[in-house]
Amino acid sequence: MLNSAITTLLEEHRSLKAIVYALRFVLSEARSNATTANFKALRAILHYIDTYAEQRHHPKEERYLFARLRQRTHVADRVLDVLEAQHTRSARRVDELRRRLEAFERGDTGSFAAFANAAERFSDLMWQHMHQEESVVLPLARMHLTGDDWTTIAEAFGENGDPCLQADADDAFAALLARIVQLAPPPIGNARPARGLNRD
Repeated sequence: MLNSAITTLLEEHRSLKAIVYALRFVLSEARSNATTANFKALRAILHYIDTYAEQRHHPKEERYLFARLRQRTHVADRVLDVLEAQHTRSARRVDELRRRLEAFERGDTGSFAAFANAAERFSDLMWQHMHQEESVVLPLARMHLTGDDWTTIAEAFGENGDPCLQADADDAFAALLARIVQLAPPPIGNARPARGLNRD
């Protein structure tokens, strides 16, 4: 179950990285064409981040992966404290992004710059956050968690149901994601990155 659990976690991170990349990509397109912006895509991206990352992925990381790791060792406590605090702040930042997007759609003065700056800060923090989990937490979890721990984690994350992979996903959103996969760099997508959009 160890490999199954880690594979699922990394696949969820790959989806989240694609969504964050999509956010940066749509912002880049909006800058190139100041007369229009793909508001539908932006709303869909924020909805995905809220309903999937904030309401499913992050809580299960804390409830299952982080909690089990805290039970087995204290060596990860400090980094887990930081990551859990980031989860809390992330939910607030999504609310802020939604408010700034609404202002942008209304055409409020300076609203695009405010939304773009907040979105870029958010995406940078998300990439850094996932990098910490993958480079620090998962290696420690491999060392300290038991087979039963991994079984519980695999079962919990197996219930998530990534909306990116659902057959009934919105056609326009699915088309956007397909486009991102073609344009994003590995391991997010299949192509070399556009300048200014690459992130590890």
